[in-house]
Amino acid sequence: MRRPFALIAATLLTGALAVPVASAADGDEGFTIKDPRITESSGLAASRLHPGVYWTHNDQDEGPYLYAVDGGTGETVARVALSGVGTPRDVEAIAVGPGNRIFVGDIGDNLGGTWPHVWIYELPEPTELKDQTVRATQYVVKYEDGPRDAESMVVHPKTGRVYIIDKNEDGGHLYEGPEKLSASGTNVFRPTVPVGLWATDAALSPDGERLAVRGYLGGIWYDWNGGKIRRGGRISVPLGQGESATYTTDGRKLLLGMEGVESPVKAEDAPGPDGEPGGAGAEGGKSGTGSAADDGTGGDIKIGAAAAAALLCVLLFRLLRRRNR
Repeated sequence: MRRPFALIAATLLTGALAVPVASAADGDEGFTIKDPRITESSGLAASRLHPGVYWTHNDQDEGPYLYAVDGGTGETVARVALSGVGTPRDVEAIAVGPGNRIFVGDIGDNLGGTWPHVWIYELPEPTELKDQTVRATQYVVKYEDGPRDAESMVVHPKTGRVYIIDKNEDGGHLYEGPEKLSASGTNVFRPTVPVGLWATDAALSPDGERLAVRGYLGGIWYDWNGGKIRRGGRISVPLGQGESATYTTDGRKLLLGMEGVESPVKAEDAPGPDGEPGGAGAEGGKSGTGSAADDGTGGDIKIGAAAAAALLCVLLFRLLRRRNR
């Protein structure tokens, strides 16, 4: 029963509330994912090897699959199956790290901390775009302060260190992984600094200097500041079941995706301080712990009827999804 409801809810939300986007050769003006197999796009990452191509995945699928989507046409140009891993549970994030290594975060837990551990998969980005199977390395992940739900994972583009942001209605934390992940033992992620958002995805800029975090109703960008993030300002996001975020490879645009059939990916100028693209009232140095009410909008957004209805649908969807798992 979960999947039909998900499709209906996502279709209604994206059709009624998403901002239409144009097509561009490299996807930097947004695109629509056209593959009917991609119904729950829960992560997005710009390819380093193939300009204009974006990697995505369903959070639930028939197998451990990644999809390479052409940002100009929205069509899938390759489906990659992962070997060397177990059966995925709730895949929520994807990122490309140094050396063109793809990291996949099987880190979701809609039951609020039922899994004693979660997984991260790592594989080389294929040099040729075709349907194929690629062997991946599977890492076991635990949190220093106990199990939790998470949908956001980033990999620093210079150091290769992996970070996770937990999903908490009252605001989460940035969790730092080991300097290098180990395939032979447990990788413990420790909380470092607060993130004032009910986070559904995040992305690091290609230079590693800024962190963009998104939720259902809003987002926040941070100065990375060596991992001791400092709040910068707000990010506008399309309302609805918003689940993904990535920067374009040149760092000039931030792409924000949705779940659902033929889901749209919206492009906006990369966020930055006042006077730069994406600036929306910088609040340098303000970290804040956030709350469910502000969801990254600073607490002073006036939510209209359509937005409230969208949020209600999202919350109902999450509730039914949790019950049916």
